[in-house]
Amino acid sequence: METAELPDELYELLDGRELITKQHEAMILMTVTEEGWPHTAMISVGEIVALDRGQVRLAMWNGTATTRNMIRTGKATLVLVYSGKAYYVKLALRLLPVLPAAKHPRERFEADILSVRADVAAYADIRSGIQVDFKEPEAVLTRWYETLAELRL
Repeated sequence: METAELPDELYELLDGRELITKQHEAMILMTVTEEGWPHTAMISVGEIVALDRGQVRLAMWNGTATTRNMIRTGKATLVLVYSGKAYYVKLALRLLPVLPAAKHPRERFEADILSVRADVAAYADIRSGIQVDFKEPEAVLTRWYETLAELRL
C-alpha cells in the first residue's frame, strides 16, 4: 500500500507530543553520497516533527555526511518499523533559514512527503524496529522539546 500522506500511527508518532512515551523509538534516515552509495543515519522523534500529514521538518546536526547529502540532493528516505509495519517515507527537502538564536543549532529542513509505503508480510509479524535507551533521558527530552519548538518557527 502506498500513499502520499502519513498514516494515523506515523502522524501520531511524529506529532512532537508525549516524547517521554516515544523516547525509545529510533528511525533510519537514508541519503545518497556523492559517490552514489546509500548512506544511513539514525534519527529520533526529537529531531523530526510532522506539521501535518503531508509535511515534516527535520533538525540535523551541522556538518555531518547526512546533512551534506540532504543539502546537495534535496532528497531522503525515512525508514522505520512501527505498529507492526515497516515504513518507507520518501522526502523532498528544502533547507530552512538558520535560527541565529537557536538553543540547539542545527540545519533545519522542511520536507514534503512524496510517498509512504507500508510493508507487511502475511506470514510474519514485525515485532520491533530500532529502540534505544538514553543515559540521561531528562536532558535528552528537554533538548528534544526545545529542538521541536525551534523546528516549528
